[in-house]
Amino acid sequence: MKHPILISTIVASVGIVLAAFFLGSAFKNRNQNSSISVTGLGTKDFVSDLIVWNGIFSKKSVELKEAYADLEKDRVKIKEYLLSKGFAEKEIVFSSVDIDKQYDYISYDGGGSHRIFTGYQLTQTVTIESKDVQKVENLSRQITELINSGVELYSRTPSYYYTKLADLKIQMIADATKDAKKRAEEIANNAGGKLGKLKKANLGVFQITAQNSADEDYSWGGTFNTSSKNKTANITIRLDYDVK
Repeated sequence: MKHPILISTIVASVGIVLAAFFLGSAFKNRNQNSSISVTGLGTKDFVSDLIVWNGIFSKKSVELKEAYADLEKDRVKIKEYLLSKGFAEKEIVFSSVDIDKQYDYISYDGGGSHRIFTGYQLTQTVTIESKDVQKVENLSRQITELINSGVELYSRTPSYYYTKLADLKIQMIADATKDAKKRAEEIANNAGGKLGKLKKANLGVFQITAQNSADEDYSWGGTFNTSSKNKTANITIRLDYDVK
């Protein structure tokens, strides 16, 4: 009778050992497979250091040669005006001339219509690109002086850019990464664990909006504001860590 009891005791002991082994392995594997995902934010306010301004002027005549001559007179006046405002000749760029044949249409009571040629509309654009943002802003406000001299010129709102954007992006990525890691460490510590190796990192898109703008939305492809001199840039990064 002793042998069956002994055998049963041995089997039970082996079963306990095996159960403990498998439970321990499962707990170890569970910890090894634990991970945490966090999102960090990098943000920076900056002021544009490059401005682009465009002005459009045009002339119309039934004779193409006459329209060209009138447009050339305006072009000379515009260039002289811009030079008098302190802009260098290399900063002043004129586009090619756009020619548009224009017509009026006369409709008849009995149906049908007739097209009448009214003249050639010639249009040209002048562009200034400068790092002297304030000077170009002043120009866009004072351009009525040129209009009052007889030049039919339409002044567009300036566009603002930043020439050091590449360096700014690198710094923002670093800031976003530090922010994400700090969040991950705090979550792991509060849960009684320890942050392990970085498994994966996903970078979001850059969003550049006007400062303190509540009306400007982010987009999946990224937003690049050009209408405001003072801007805010944002970037997110998602990090996946192992947790020990």
